[in-house]
Amino acid sequence: QPVPSLHQSHLLRELIRTIRTARTQAEEREMIQKECAAIRSSFREEDNTYRCRNVAKLLYMHMLGYPAHFGQLECLKLIASQKFTDKRIGYLGAMLLLDERQDVHLLMTNCIKNDLNHSTQYVQGLALCTLGCMGSSEMCRDLAGEVEKLLKTSNSYLRKKAALCAVHVIRKVPELMEMFLPATKNLLSEKNHGVLHTSVVLLTEMCERSPDMLLHFRKLVPQLVRILKNLIMSGYSPEHDVSGISDPFLQVRILRLLRILGRSDDDSSEAMNDILAQVATNTETSKNVGNAILYETVLTIMDIKSESGLRVLAINILGRFLLNNDKNIRYVALTSLLKTVQTDHNAVQRHRSTIVDCLKDLDVSIKRRAMELSFALVNGNNIRGMMKELLYFLDSCDPEFKADCASGVFLAAEKYAPSKRWHIDTIMRVLTTAGSYVRDDSVPNLIQLITNSVEMHAYTVQRLYKALLDDISQQPLVQVSSWCIGEYGDLLVSGQCEEEEPIQVTEDEVLDVLEGLLVSNLSTPVTRGYSLTAIMKLSTRFSSVNRIKKVVSIYGSSIDVELQQRAVEYNALFKKYDHMRPALLERMPIMEKTASNGPTEIVQTNGETEPSVPDTKHPPLVTQPANQVRARSHDKSVKSFLSQTMCSIPPMTAYSKNGLKIEFTFERANPNPNIAVITIHATNTTEADMTEFVFQAAVPKTFQLQLLSPSSNMVPALNQGSVTQVIRVLNPQKQQLRMRVKLTYTHKGSPVQDLAEVNNFPPQSWQ
Repeated sequence: QPVPSLHQSHLLRELIRTIRTARTQAEEREMIQKECAAIRSSFREEDNTYRCRNVAKLLYMHMLGYPAHFGQLECLKLIASQKFTDKRIGYLGAMLLLDERQDVHLLMTNCIKNDLNHSTQYVQGLALCTLGCMGSSEMCRDLAGEVEKLLKTSNSYLRKKAALCAVHVIRKVPELMEMFLPATKNLLSEKNHGVLHTSVVLLTEMCERSPDMLLHFRKLVPQLVRILKNLIMSGYSPEHDVSGISDPFLQVRILRLLRILGRSDDDSSEAMNDILAQVATNTETSKNVGNAILYETVLTIMDIKSESGLRVLAINILGRFLLNNDKNIRYVALTSLLKTVQTDHNAVQRHRSTIVDCLKDLDVSIKRRAMELSFALVNGNNIRGMMKELLYFLDSCDPEFKADCASGVFLAAEKYAPSKRWHIDTIMRVLTTAGSYVRDDSVPNLIQLITNSVEMHAYTVQRLYKALLDDISQQPLVQVSSWCIGEYGDLLVSGQCEEEEPIQVTEDEVLDVLEGLLVSNLSTPVTRGYSLTAIMKLSTRFSSVNRIKKVVSIYGSSIDVELQQRAVEYNALFKKYDHMRPALLERMPIMEKTASNGPTEIVQTNGETEPSVPDTKHPPLVTQPANQVRARSHDKSVKSFLSQTMCSIPPMTAYSKNGLKIEFTFERANPNPNIAVITIHATNTTEADMTEFVFQAAVPKTFQLQLLSPSSNMVPALNQGSVTQVIRVLNPQKQQLRMRVKLTYTHKGSPVQDLAEVNNFPPQSWQ
């Protein structure tokens, strides 16, 4: 079917009717393109007859999403016309098609100024609406005086539009605010509700933007209170009635302004306490109109310095909102209670059962707010009951809630647990029902809790072991269980548990479970690391050492590099450092949290900070308390072993000439991974000592270098000793390390000086 041709003389309603007959987007697009072509042609011909109609059509097409920018200048021509119908479409087009980035603003300013002084109020109203909608900063500066004059006029129609235009002017040019101050004095004495409404909007804008204006307008509180009182006490007025309530829009605006004026001010708050109580008790709640007013009243009561009884009344209103059938009202109530729970905890507690019931709501947003508010209400008195409800919610809630709910349970239990056993049982419940959703940071925190609960170690490891037998799919549960079995495996097999009947389990059964985790396709690489470390710890707690040796040696060739490294290092413990193994694998000491809110830190009694519980991604290879290790006679050997295992960077020869050899060995400096610690070893193969030996080094500007004092300034002959010196290199950008060295010394009475470049550092030293 051919597309009907449209002509510029057609009425707008005919265009709309024709476009609506389009059956496809392409057909509609073709119609619009043809009409736009006809309109462009008419604009080029300067056809004044149909300009107004054509711009109206363009505005309709603009609202459909099609480009109409080519009609901007035509809007200006219509604005300059003497006909009201032309001006109306012209100003409407200006508001829709122009913004302050367009140069045509300069052309509009004069037109608007003339129309603001027009003899017809409706033309003046059009100019005020346009300026208040899209006036640029320059236009506002040029025309603010005209707006201020109209704000003082006796014409209510113009005053309400001038007040809204003044709001736009203030937003664009805040320094013009004082210009409107004289005109605001009599605004609230107006009887016209439209003027009152826009006046309150203007006063609110001024108070929010200027502390000085806020102080100035606080004297208006009694007047605002009178207006609000008249509104709630007035009889039926068909002109302002909405669902039986007199001008709810004006009431809401006044309540918002009172909220701003009463904030942090005792006198203003006291002056409005009575009227707020009246509004709260006399407003009809059967319709949403009344609920909107009550909501604003609650916000005002909670924001000002109101009396305690009034605040309880406000929270009771929110409590009634929770029983409303409208889900939006319930959501608003929960959000508001969440904001007030810290300041009025006891008043909110009275509605605890209603709040908990909202956990069963079908609406996702309401459930989330109810969950957050429920956790905020938990305290030492209601911890058992609230946790019962929240754990039930955790069992049945959607996956999107489980991580937040689990974290909330952990925090609440840590803060208010009535006993250690209850605390452990609660954590076990979370791990077994929502373990897959437990956040990574929860694992080390739970391990710390278990470590510190000394009297519960046997009970905890027994519960966790049984949980592993039932389910190994939930990785946080498996990680915590593996760590605990490694630490307290001897308690597990001993068959001693005071809290409940002990289970009978053998060493081989425990090792079977841990080895099963290593081969399970459900286990993540991190979980396998926990399991292998647990098996290694059990080599000092179980008698099945040979079996453990075999497992460790097998994983020395694992395709997983992390697991392979662990196994290789553990294998070294069995061989070269077997005498150190019992000390290195002793139990972790009690861990103390610092007062910070940051990651868990462990403070040792000797004043040094040691690593905390196993890191989620890379748990420590050897978890031995440092103060116990240092107490042993082979302290230096332990440090040497740890530096070798934790930083296996091969040594390198940096310089070898004329019998002098400089060798570099590497060690990472904890806790800063950006610092490489290099130790130089200078040896002398000649038959004469090298005296006055000085080693100097330089690095590029992106590095920072620190040379510590050398062990000696003489390099003994015939390799009978060496000179050592420590270099610290800061490499924050992880760039390849390059170094220039300068060597000076005296050999057989002759001074020697030499320069060398060292560029072949191993990658591990700078990565």
